[in-house]
Amino acid sequence: MMTGADPRRVQKTVLITGCSSGIGRATAHAFNDEGWTVYATARNPADIETLGEAGCKLATLDVTDQSDVDRVVDRILDEEGAIDALINNGGYGQFGPMEDVSTDDVHKQFDVNVYGPHRLIKAVLPSMRRERDGTIVNVSSVAGRVSFPGGGVYCGSKFAVEAMSDALRNEVDEFGVDVVVVEPGPVKTNFSNRAQTEAGVDPDADDAEDADDADAEGLDRSGAYEGFYEMFEDAQLVGGGGPGAVEPELVAGAIYDAASATRPPARVQPGTAARVAVLARFLPDALLDRGYEFVRKFTS
Repeated sequence: MMTGADPRRVQKTVLITGCSSGIGRATAHAFNDEGWTVYATARNPADIETLGEAGCKLATLDVTDQSDVDRVVDRILDEEGAIDALINNGGYGQFGPMEDVSTDDVHKQFDVNVYGPHRLIKAVLPSMRRERDGTIVNVSSVAGRVSFPGGGVYCGSKFAVEAMSDALRNEVDEFGVDVVVVEPGPVKTNFSNRAQTEAGVDPDADDAEDADDADAEGLDRSGAYEGFYEMFEDAQLVGGGGPGAVEPELVAGAIYDAASATRPPARVQPGTAARVAVLARFLPDALLDRGYEFVRKFTS
């Protein structure tokens, strides 16, 4: 039952996953500052206490747990009557050569990055269709358009999000629901620290986002790719402080604009580096392969 439903309601409601830090936290602040009712979620409620102090409503949510998803969505519909925007931001990066990544770790990556958004989408769509209004923003990455050595599993999860979003956008258009993919490039967050942990590299554990959930032992090093691991120790290769890295607030602004637009674009790339990087998908495969070969030789 939607006891909180009010046909005269004006204030809009947004559900955001992965608000413990970085893009998710900045996005919660962006919507909150604009007067939306913000439901900020994370697996560990202690990580989002400051968002509650800022005025956001908080909920514990593990996107891999269907009961968590149902509980949170039902609560919001009961309290607010509708969900105007869903921001699927929760995720992490499993890096490593394909041969060295265990199938279990591939499953974990897809469970969070792909099945998680799918669970949320299925949970919120019935109410959005009923209202004939709503926006679903799936936070992908430039890596959802261009894959690279050592990123096959992570890029594969983001490629899947891109494909699902393209299908969904056309499926729900007749119901007044918009679907937008946001594709950041390098962002100044702790993403790279956990990425290194997942790849079996030893980052500064004190700075590692969600390091308690990392399972670097899932990598079964074959011994054939030690050059990759040496190269990957440079966190700039996966963002954080790399060339063109943007502040999470810039990405949050792009997410807010997409959720607020009457007819938002299908895809948004926040920052110059992201807009340039996605153009690599138009290059011939042979040319891209030569580029990766050059980088490998240059860094070895």
